[in-house]
Amino acid sequence: MRRTHSPRPPRATRPRLLTALTAVVVLTGTTAASCGDNQPPVSLAAAARNAVTEVIDAPATVTARAAATLTAPADGTLASLRVQPGQRVKRGQVLAVVDSPTAQQRLRQAKDALTAAKRAGRGVSTGSLTSNRRDTDKAADEAFDAARKAAGKIADPQLRDALLAQVTSAQQQYAAAARSADQAVRAVQRGISGLNSAVGALSAAQRLQAQQAYDLAKATVDALTLRAPIAGVVQPGGTRSSGGSTGDLAGLLEQAGGAQAAGIDPSVLAPAQGGPPPGVDDAVAVGGRVTAGTPVLTVVDTGQLGLLAEVDETDVLLVKAGVTATVELDAVTGATYDATVRSVDVLPTSSNQGGVTYRVRLALGAGKLGEGEGEAAPAPRPGMNAIVHLRVREAADAVTVPASAVFSADGRDAVWVVRDGRADQAPVTVGVQGSDLVQILTGLQAGDRVVVRGTDQVRDGQEVR
Repeated sequence: MRRTHSPRPPRATRPRLLTALTAVVVLTGTTAASCGDNQPPVSLAAAARNAVTEVIDAPATVTARAAATLTAPADGTLASLRVQPGQRVKRGQVLAVVDSPTAQQRLRQAKDALTAAKRAGRGVSTGSLTSNRRDTDKAADEAFDAARKAAGKIADPQLRDALLAQVTSAQQQYAAAARSADQAVRAVQRGISGLNSAVGALSAAQRLQAQQAYDLAKATVDALTLRAPIAGVVQPGGTRSSGGSTGDLAGLLEQAGGAQAAGIDPSVLAPAQGGPPPGVDDAVAVGGRVTAGTPVLTVVDTGQLGLLAEVDETDVLLVKAGVTATVELDAVTGATYDATVRSVDVLPTSSNQGGVTYRVRLALGAGKLGEGEGEAAPAPRPGMNAIVHLRVREAADAVTVPASAVFSADGRDAVWVVRDGRADQAPVTVGVQGSDLVQILTGLQAGDRVVVRGTDQVRDGQEVR
């Protein structure tokens, strides 16, 4: 029975490089049906023991350890700028100050309201309980709405969600106090309780609402002094990245500064997406107007650079933490850098070509120019494009054949083995797959002669010399 076969197609998504090769002596021969050209239609080679490395190539982007963008917490003007672009700063260092008369006015009003709330409850009559409650609820609703609007201007999703959660928690606390006030009022109306207990409950609700409004206003004023949430290098404006920017309203949270740094993926700084027109500086000048959420400065921590690579779904299962790689940068011709896989994302992302890829995060090591003991390569910058060569599998002393010898027959891998001058189709199990050599786990032994050229022209039992 005649079996059909076809050359084993290479996996286009997995280019393989860096295969350690030893010399393979190619034995050539011709079949009876020669094409008459200089190249014989069928060529043979001997299976031999070699070292082979399987490498996956993936596009990547250089990333910073962390990046944090400081934004104006309120409308106003940039009063002062304490640093210069490119300057290295420490965490907590004052970088800029925003002047916001509206924020200062809200703080004064909140302070007056808090003072009044602490004095409330004196000389209150039964008839004024319901009216006071309505006024208190209206003021509380306005304060919570204002807080939500301020939080909504934060670009960073994690920081925005944290602030909104704080506002929600404060509103729930106020609602609980309001319920207690309602119960006290109803008790007075039914004659069960005295006026003093109802007044006390309403006063507690007023004080809670006033205190929360004051805390929010004071935190906003405190946040007008922009401090570096992380150590790094300063640049004007924001990152203009797809991930957005963080706002300095982290000062509204108890963990100010830490929350902002936590809102940045510590291994990712995406390349710029858009930005101002050519020749236009996006920096805010001293004295310039700002609105809540306007990016003022960005601090980039380049102490440890990394890589964000996108690996195709057909290859990602071979990539594990600890896999080593070499890296080539578009910006540094002739240089190679070392890298090590730190993690592989569980959830996929869509590639630029529309396929499914997974993000692989690597630590970027030192680079060198040229071969051997070349001079040190320059340190790259976040956002630079790179190609990562991931060494996913290696075999030091393996039975190997040229990759062209392996083809697909009846749904499995096979080679043509030449015994006593005749071709015999032999099923094989493939291991590590290099760009030129393929490891054969079963089906061949070192020294066996196989067809490496013209596999589609050979049939069972055909004489091959």
